[in-house]
Amino acid sequence: MPTFTFSESKQLPRNDLVGLYSSVGWTAYASDPAALVRAVEQSSYVVTARNSDGQLVGLARVISDDATICYLQDILVSVSHQRAGLGKALVEKVLKRYVHVRQKVLLTDDEPGQRAFYESLGFIEGSDFSPTPLRTFVQIGG
Repeated sequence: MPTFTFSESKQLPRNDLVGLYSSVGWTAYASDPAALVRAVEQSSYVVTARNSDGQLVGLARVISDDATICYLQDILVSVSHQRAGLGKALVEKVLKRYVHVRQKVLLTDDEPGQRAFYESLGFIEGSDFSPTPLRTFVQIGG
């Protein structure tokens, strides 16, 4: 695995954030840089990864009450650094930080590979939860 520098900070340069979110096609975030910066700054926890050139290449951010629930809001790894273990390392850092929190939740696109990736990290799809399956409800938009 290439060398990455991890840090925990919510204060990130606007251009770094917009560049990373744009690089993975998350244009809904990147198209409003002020809201993106505000969202990151107001997150409960943010962990980032930079490559040896200092470029922001990975980010995970969490919304949490730090007692009962941890919502893993964003996990991003630049396309050029995917499949190098960076996404896994970011999620593991989040899980370690919130080990004391019983409920960890995330919502992700229905893309091939997503399920296997998150299951490898201990997540279970809500409909597969046992003994009683869970339902997920989402409202997106204004």
